[in-house]
Amino acid sequence: MRILVVCLGNICRSPLGHGCLEHLVGEAGLDWEIDSAGTGNWHIGNMPDKRAIAIAKKNNIDISHQRARQIQKEDFERFDHILVMDRQNYEDVLKLTENDEQRAKVRLFLGGDACVQDPYWDDSLFESVFNQIYDQSQNLITGLRVLSGSKKAKYKH
Repeated sequence: MRILVVCLGNICRSPLGHGCLEHLVGEAGLDWEIDSAGTGNWHIGNMPDKRAIAIAKKNNIDISHQRARQIQKEDFERFDHILVMDRQNYEDVLKLTENDEQRAKVRLFLGGDACVQDPYWDDSLFESVFNQIYDQSQNLITGLRVLSGSKKAKYKH
């Protein structure tokens, strides 16, 4: 399983999603690849925002090794799931897709129409954003494990 988490600049929300998923996947003993990217190119090569690093560290997750990058067309072939943080990210990522198979990989991180608010301009949002992302990361792992188990079961027959 390969999952890409995407936000605008790849310094706040997607690094938190990357870190939470990577942490929980590791705890579960799963051999999944997790990465993150941004739709914009402003922060390429930069560490995550210091506030994102701090809230992750407070919760025993280290995201300081991550470096921002911009989503690339190749990511649609490399990743099974591309999870975006808000509607604008969703629209921007869909513009990069070339076919229905690629479009089917893209969905909102929280599912449905729910969006993760961007905490960049409001320090007070980082804790609630982290909690929202962490909780959804647990749900995603559970759901994707069931889905991948279902696929394996189908192929066994």
